[in-house]
Amino acid sequence: MADVFTVLANDHAEVKRMLTELEAGSADASEASVQGEEGRRRRAAMVERLIIEESKHEAVEEEYFWPAVRELVEDGDRLADHAVEQERSAKEALDELMRLEAGDRRFEELLANLITDGRAHIAYEETMVWPALRRVIGDERAERLGERLERAKRLAPTRPHPHTPPKPGVLKTAGPAVAAADRLRDKITGRGRT
Repeated sequence: MADVFTVLANDHAEVKRMLTELEAGSADASEASVQGEEGRRRRAAMVERLIIEESKHEAVEEEYFWPAVRELVEDGDRLADHAVEQERSAKEALDELMRLEAGDRRFEELLANLITDGRAHIAYEETMVWPALRRVIGDERAERLGERLERAKRLAPTRPHPHTPPKPGVLKTAGPAVAAADRLRDKITGRGRT
């Protein structure tokens, strides 16, 4: 079974791949004559996939990963507070992106900022938080935490919820209902199938 660092590294690698792909398409995105309707549809589908994956990732981090950092790392509260604030900002951007059309000026501005901020957040976690946690977490606990993250991702919300407090108790209580509502909405609308 994968430990917490492997699970998160896999998520980060997938997000970085999506960010690179979206960034590559940014140059053409505002030029309707170059990209066309099919290009905008593909771009919208890529952003939709990013929103789904990021929503699940951040939800399980807030529920399991950040509480472990707070508990085990000497300066864990400061590290977690900074990261959770970055994630809150990202959730607001993702939430707004859901209401915009690919190729629109505001969509592209938000996406460009999200790409930059997303890379900075991943770097922060990987270079500041992970080394601190690695020093204090045992192998067995790292594996249990990785298992929890993988299990929780299967049932996590698929939409950003920027107004939900990032508190484990709230997330464990409200999270399953919110996730079920997200998945029902996704099923009805066909979201995430492209």
